[in-house]
Amino acid sequence: MAAFTKKRSMEFPRNVWLGHNATDEVADVCRNLQFGKNGLIVTGEDTYKAAGKKVEDLASESYDIAAVLTGNATYENVAAVEEAAKEHKAKFLLAVGGGSKIDISKMVAKDLNIPLISIPTSVAHDGIASDRASIKSGDGSRSVGAVSPIAIIADTTVINDAPYKYLAAGCADVVSNLTALRDWELANRTAGDEMSSSAYTIAKYAAEEIISSSRGIKPGLEESVWLVLKPIIASGVSMLIAGSSRPTSGSEHMFSHALDVIRPETALHGQQCGVGSIMMMKLQGGDWERIRDALKNIGAPTTAEELGFTDEEIIKALVMAKDMRDDRFTILERKKLTEKTAKRLARATGVI
Repeated sequence: MAAFTKKRSMEFPRNVWLGHNATDEVADVCRNLQFGKNGLIVTGEDTYKAAGKKVEDLASESYDIAAVLTGNATYENVAAVEEAAKEHKAKFLLAVGGGSKIDISKMVAKDLNIPLISIPTSVAHDGIASDRASIKSGDGSRSVGAVSPIAIIADTTVINDAPYKYLAAGCADVVSNLTALRDWELANRTAGDEMSSSAYTIAKYAAEEIISSSRGIKPGLEESVWLVLKPIIASGVSMLIAGSSRPTSGSEHMFSHALDVIRPETALHGQQCGVGSIMMMKLQGGDWERIRDALKNIGAPTTAEELGFTDEEIIKALVMAKDMRDDRFTILERKKLTEKTAKRLARATGVI
């Protein structure tokens, strides 16, 4: 029998604060983590007003804090924030914002080997806890390896004040785990891809929890944010266990990436994945109506029109999707879609 030599590391958030006015704890969290004196807040113009200024005021009582305002998650903005961190001699980062600010911070934290606290002002996808970053480039968005936050401070008051579409998109992103997991199973059976049963179980729990709570997730209810946060964080943790985005990203994400190429920044990532998951579950032979109904309950898009794409663009994205990643075996490898079969699929699920 061959000697067992398998080995790898997993990093998880050490502290997670969730709930009403959770940002009040930022200074205590920094002290508990024994951070160095200098810290940098990575935020945007709107998110600075929403929570960044409060975080700056609270943290400045004990630390030398500076703030840098940035935009979308691009390599150019990563480089600019990295330079600001070096100038301030930052020993830690406080990412205050939506997915792009957190993704930029993950990349900078990795490059500079400093810790990061994730302080989301919205939860439009499941990246607030993961070690993956979605970075935009000329050919769309790409998920790349970064670092996981050492802590998360998720203030339901702040997140509830963000436009509801972001929360609904985050829910849709987690619900789409169901098709990603079916793709993972297929890849394990067909291509011999390694699976993690614990990562699989956590990712599935997160999706099922959102679906079972879908009728209670409504705009303007802080309790809805509370219901959503734990599954979203769990979804991110599943990636940390798997060592990749495999439990949360499959054919539905490839469809979303294709839409990003066809017409960038038309809809939110989670919204696109949700609609993609409806069609991919149909293609996989599963209960696609259950996904569609949950998204409708939440108020997430289920049609091309609600996403803001034309029927022709949806069909084109379905045909393109299989080429978005050459390192991931999905149902799209088994059932190669043509324009004709893609149109039939989209019509059968009511997406077009």
